[in-house]
This record gives sequence, C-alpha cells and structure tokens, in this order.
Amino acid sequence: MKTLPLVHLVRQPITEADTPPLLLLLHGVGSNEHDLYGLAPFLDERFLIMSVRAPYTLGPGSYAWFEVAFTPQGPVINPEQAEASRETLITFIKEAITAYGVDPQQVYLMGFSQGAIMSASVALTKPELVAGAVLMSGRILPEIGSLIASDEELAGFPFLVVHGTSDMVLPITYGRASRGLLSSLAVDLTYHEYPMGHEVSQQSLGDVTTWLTQQLDKAE
Repeated sequence: MKTLPLVHLVRQPITEADTPPLLLLLHGVGSNEHDLYGLAPFLDERFLIMSVRAPYTLGPGSYAWFEVAFTPQGPVINPEQAEASRETLITFIKEAITAYGVDPQQVYLMGFSQGAIMSASVALTKPELVAGAVLMSGRILPEIGSLIASDEELAGFPFLVVHGTSDMVLPITYGRASRGLLSSLAVDLTYHEYPMGHEVSQQSLGDVTTWLTQQLDKAE
C-alpha cells in the first residue's frame, strides 16, 4: 500500500498489463475498506482493485464519507463533509493513477450505499477522471446539482445503477430517482431492480461484474 490521502487495500491485477485499469471500491456508512474488498475475487482479473476507507471515523472499524441522520423525512447529511470527501476522492484518484501506474483512461468507481453516493458525486462532476461508475443501493445528492458537468462532458458516460425493491435503508424510490435524473442527462445508463434489501445479492453482483467486464472489453 502506497501513501495516499486515504487508507486503502490493493489487489493487483491477475492478468498482467503495463498500465492496468483501476477499480475503486467505496464502502457504505459505518463500514470500512475490508467490506467490499471481499468482492475482489468475483471481479474482472484485469483490474487493479483498490478498496478505500472513508475519512471520517464513527467508531472502531467504522467510517463514513459524511455524517448522516436517518429521519422520517429522509436522510439528513452533513453537506460540508460530503463535499470535502468528494474533493478528497478527486485528489486520491489523481494520485493513485500516478502511484500505481494504472491507465488514466480506465478508472472505474463501484460504490455501495454511501459509497455509491460518493461515486455518483465524483463521476457526475468530474467525468474526465472516471471511465464509468457503478451505484449499488445508493442515491444522488441534490447538493451536487449545480456542480454536475455539462451534457457535452457527460455524453455517453456509462452508469450502472442497481437497487433492491425491499431496501429499508435507502428505499427503492431513491434508486428510481437516480434513474430519473441520469435519464435526463446524456449518459449511457443501465438500471436494474432486484427483490432484495440493502445488500449485494448474487444476482446483482453478477450483473455488476458482467457490466464492468463489458466496459473493459469495449475499451480494448
């Protein structure tokens, strides 16, 4: 592990390449970098995978990209922390490209819950840094509305959104709202719903891995 702005775990690519594609895994609130790293064996062997720890400590082994309170009216976030994490991730991506010698044109984001929120925030505001984004059981913060890149910059940008219809943490309405917003932009959206809760199911993971492999195949 190299010294970068955020703590992270690394899986080197199984398939050797001079400049491998990079996949960043961003965990949800209250979790850590070990969570999504467990999915690494199921992901395309061409990726250099980095599972990243969020910067705010909630407790032992528990981290967040921003503080959030779940209220009957919906999640209430700390917007300053969310923006700081977005900027930190942008810096992290730039430094990781250099530190690990990956392909700067093949950087992908894959986030769950709050990690999906951050993946969307970075991809929609800095699409030139990212080749595609997977949003699992997340939402898109309205706070980034004024920062979203132009249709010209986002043209054809690939997004995969997956969400459970029985999600009790971020209900399916958030997934459908993400679909609605992304459908209004010039991105290339793939959207799936599953009969699952706030989780990664075998079926959803299968669709995620297939989609990511398809993105790599297109780039070759």
